[in-house]
Amino acid sequence: MSASAFDSPHFEYFPPTPSPSGDEQDFRKILQLPATMSAAPAAAAPAPNTQTNVTHSGAGASAPARVTLHLGHLPSKKNIQGPWPRTPTRVDPNNPPWPAYRGYHEYSFAHATMGVRLPTILGKAIDDTIRTLNEQSSEDKIVDLVRCIERMDELMTDLSGNAKLRPIIDDGEADVALWNKEIAKYFQGKDFMNAPWLFAEAYKYRRLHEAFSVSKFWKDYDCDTFSRSADAVFELSMRFVEPFSHAQNLSEADKIEAERLMFLELTQVCLWGNSTDLSLLINMTEEQIKSLQSTGGEQLAATEKNILGNHLNKLWDTVKDLRGKTGGRIDFVLDNAGFELYCDCVYADFLIQSGLAKQIRFHGKRYPWFVSDVTKKDWEWLLNIMVYGQLFPKVSEQERESLRRLGERWKRYEREGKWVYEQHPFWCTGYTFWELHSEAPDLFLHLSRSDLVIFKGDLNHRKLTYDCAAPASTPFDIAIGSMASAAGAPKVCSLRTIKSDVVVGLDSDELAEKLDKEEPGWKISGKYAVVLLSEGRPGEKVRFA
Repeated sequence: MSASAFDSPHFEYFPPTPSPSGDEQDFRKILQLPATMSAAPAAAAPAPNTQTNVTHSGAGASAPARVTLHLGHLPSKKNIQGPWPRTPTRVDPNNPPWPAYRGYHEYSFAHATMGVRLPTILGKAIDDTIRTLNEQSSEDKIVDLVRCIERMDELMTDLSGNAKLRPIIDDGEADVALWNKEIAKYFQGKDFMNAPWLFAEAYKYRRLHEAFSVSKFWKDYDCDTFSRSADAVFELSMRFVEPFSHAQNLSEADKIEAERLMFLELTQVCLWGNSTDLSLLINMTEEQIKSLQSTGGEQLAATEKNILGNHLNKLWDTVKDLRGKTGGRIDFVLDNAGFELYCDCVYADFLIQSGLAKQIRFHGKRYPWFVSDVTKKDWEWLLNIMVYGQLFPKVSEQERESLRRLGERWKRYEREGKWVYEQHPFWCTGYTFWELHSEAPDLFLHLSRSDLVIFKGDLNHRKLTYDCAAPASTPFDIAIGSMASAAGAPKVCSLRTIKSDVVVGLDSDELAEKLDKEEPGWKISGKYAVVLLSEGRPGEKVRFA
């Protein structure tokens, strides 16, 4: 659809909605909508140079019945557009640098998420909790869990009825003040559908946590996310059970090339492991999940062409340079538990063994978040189940031993301080990472000391980029704001399979427009990905206002 179509008086962009925000009209200039999204035409205004009837009161008989205005000598109408992106002083959580996605935007994945996906996920969580309730025998635990279910039902009512966002109840979590500060400053009177999608979705999960966190016995209630990934798990464990070593008689150049090729393949394993996002795969069959989790070399070669913004070679150059430094610290801001976390650990194992990094710090969530994000419980469960568990009973002894030896090596890294698991309250707030510098200065300072921070997955990418309608060609370092521009900002890499509307870092807008026409739904299919790198401003003194 051409830009001029948006200026037509017969085009109505948004369906009627309560309390629209000020940036709605600017979507007309930024987004390309399919014709099927057009609403009924609005009444047209009279065009220039047309005759207009004029009614006169008490005028003489000689007065003309019609007046014709000729505007040919006036300047032509100008196409005035709002300034995008907003200047930093005009950016806040309700007014991102580019127009926000909101739940009532029917053309967007935000609408499908707020209207269908989130109620479906919440319904499944309620069903799971009821099954747990039916397995209990202690009256105290049963009564306590019934109250949790009642709070979940209340959340379902609020979500389905598009209720206004209330403050978070003080449940003792360290993030309560941050949540209620943000609601009070930016979202008073906002509801689930007209608040920015990213905030509204995060708020729903915080309310879900609250349903359990105020209980006596069920504060850490969670679910399993790993058991359907056996094929891909053993594909990797059988390959990496032995410590990494070079073949004999290789020249130094050949060794570096071998490392480069392995690094590129493992980066893709780490990238596509994100395809197992439970919040998006809630209705998929096991065969479909296995297809997404395929990790064979041929599959990886075929999928690299689907990396639309591809900084893989720049990432290799960055990591290769770490070996000559005294630091060599790499941080992972984790996404999903289960198979994706397992892939992250395989990747981190190679980085340690090859000497490309001396320490890996893993950043997880303090409590269950967005269905399957990594918590400390998930982290400990993975390493212990690999060493001691019988999660996959129908496998060979050789496969089971490969998994055990891999787990033992990873637990040794923990004991030696080569792997460190951390969790900060900021990761479970409604703030984007543009606000990390101002709202969590201690965390920003901590990350500034890393040689490279790798953000995993779609949600982290949305938070990096403010989850707004930036043009697809927007450079990554522009899209992530202070995470690239603030003094001391570390090098940042986003490994993201695309599962929502925001897309940046592409070579041109035309590629995104072509996919919009040829593959509707490409932004939510998980078929495409980006590997994007920002150089940041490492080494500069971190400063706070």
